[in-house]
Amino acid sequence: MKTIITTLMFSCLAHGAFAESKAAESLPGHYYLQGAHEVGSELLLSKDGKFQWMLSYGSVDKYAQGTWQVDKGSVLLLSTPPNENPEFRLFTEDEMRIRKPATAGIWVAIVGVPSVGPTPGVEVKFESKSGKTLTAVNAANGEAIVNMPASEEWARAGLRGVKSKKDWQWFVIPAERKKDRVAAFANKDESQARPSAFEKLQFKIEDKGLRISDPKAMPQGLYSKQ
Repeated sequence: MKTIITTLMFSCLAHGAFAESKAAESLPGHYYLQGAHEVGSELLLSKDGKFQWMLSYGSVDKYAQGTWQVDKGSVLLLSTPPNENPEFRLFTEDEMRIRKPATAGIWVAIVGVPSVGPTPGVEVKFESKSGKTLTAVNAANGEAIVNMPASEEWARAGLRGVKSKKDWQWFVIPAERKKDRVAAFANKDESQARPSAFEKLQFKIEDKGLRISDPKAMPQGLYSKQ
């Protein structure tokens, strides 16, 4: 009897695993939210296990990307955490939109993605020609600001993620930026300018598509594959 029960248990487990495997094969594709008034949303499930999700309503746009998996008859989206060690580069002069110099005695470093937005959470080390250094973490608007004596000349800047333990990425400040006391640095990870809308999100698998499992979560409606 014990052998029969054990065999049945393994059979059920195997059947469940097979069903989830078959579901995972049929799920990849591009889904669009249906029936939501003045709300647009898309979900792309790729065959390699990655996803992209977006939501737009009014002037609000939200994004998320990461990996997806089938879990007990549902699709579970797991967002990729922010990169703690992003790479940077200087803005080109064509990318610089701020032309007004900073006040004497104030140095400003702006970190973000050109034409997209700021990427906060970056530590900036300001170094003068004489070797004096000050450090600041940039704010939500992308700006890191320090007060330096007007007699000091900005020589270079080091950048790294605020949680990073890696060495600084150093940049020599161009003459024009040095004169204006304002320099901008591009974060090469564009996703950091668009914070993830969620850490994880679960969808119920229905006959005609996918639906967010949490009835309180936005948006409500069916995501239909096109």
